[in-house]
Amino acid sequence: MLVAASLSLAAALLPATAQQAAEGVRPGNPRLADLMEAAQARHIKLWFAGITGNWKLAAYQTRQIKTRLQDAASLYQSLPVNDITTMAKPIDAMTAAIAAEDSKAFVKAYGELTTGCNSCHRELKLGFIELRTPEMNPFSDQVFGVRRK
Repeated sequence: MLVAASLSLAAALLPATAQQAAEGVRPGNPRLADLMEAAQARHIKLWFAGITGNWKLAAYQTRQIKTRLQDAASLYQSLPVNDITTMAKPIDAMTAAIAAEDSKAFVKAYGELTTGCNSCHRELKLGFIELRTPEMNPFSDQVFGVRRK
């Protein structure tokens, strides 16, 4: 029974491993789509942290987005470096807005970050993946506002 389960698992992993090899990714490395989905979740959480004034959480989410983009650039050499590096300016603007705890600058920087994501998607012929400012919070199990003591 254990052998059958192991063979089943191995068979299920083969297509993903083959696709990763075709994409030039070493087995065990995350797929680009997985990295970008993680960045998208952080993008949503960043919005709700910022609009509630939870600047520590907003800073954390910004660092996480930056890390996902760096991971993508280092693991996927086929990505246009210009697209990844042009995200530095919106990330820097976001970091500055958060450090200043400036809600107005935060909203502006969030728009620039979203525009940067969408520009990269279009450049990669993935314009059908378009981000926007979230209208509702899909993370209802997380507290975004700052807890008062």
